Amino acid sequence: MNTDKLKEKIKKHPLLKRFVLNFLMHPVKTRPQWWIRLFMPFYIKRGKGSVIYRSVRKDIVPFNIFALGSKSVIEDYSVINNAVGNLVIGSNTRVGIGNTIIGPVTISDNVNIGQNVTISGLNHNYEDPSKTISEQGVSTMPIKIENDVWIGANSVILPGVQIGNHSVIGAGSIITKDVPPYSVVVGNPARIVKRYDMDLKEWVKV
Repeated sequence: MNTDKLKEKIKKHPLLKRFVLNFLMHPVKTRPQWWIRLFMPFYIKRGKGSVIYRSVRKDIVPFNIFALGSKSVIEDYSVINNAVGNLVIGSNTRVGIGNTIIGPVTISDNVNIGQNVTISGLNHNYEDPSKTISEQGVSTMPIKIENDVWIGANSVILPGVQIGNHSVIGAGSIITKDVPPYSVVVGNPARIVKRYDMDLKEWVKV
């Protein structure tokens, strides 16, 4: 039985699903159990020359993908979490100090992410007021960040967003919708302030 079929079988049986989840994830701390973390070096994928600083909180589980490309760096005090979706980071990418990245997220090559940035493909469900929000589970929408993107400090990237090649996210921006390639966006919610004109070969204010 392949991994996908096994996942589907577990999802269809609530008691089995709860048992497996509690075996893998601490029910209060909501992070992988210590015995799962012992095997982390064997189930994460690391490219040559990649660096994950010791202080990084690695909430990485074996049933979703975590991959870090060659010569990429995850700096101190960051949190990386693939518990609800794959987390794939390309090559020559730098995740700055104090970032939080929660899958499903794909970050491509040559991406620079400033300090204290949050990138989360997860949302908490809240629609039923007769239940607490924590009882209603979560929903996910994948985030994709393409090549050669610069994300300024203290920005927030919300679920379902795609950021195009060679775009710049101004510091403190809240990204609620897709960013076209070769754009500069700023603000809350972020808006486009510049685009690169391929004919003029210069950045043009919008």
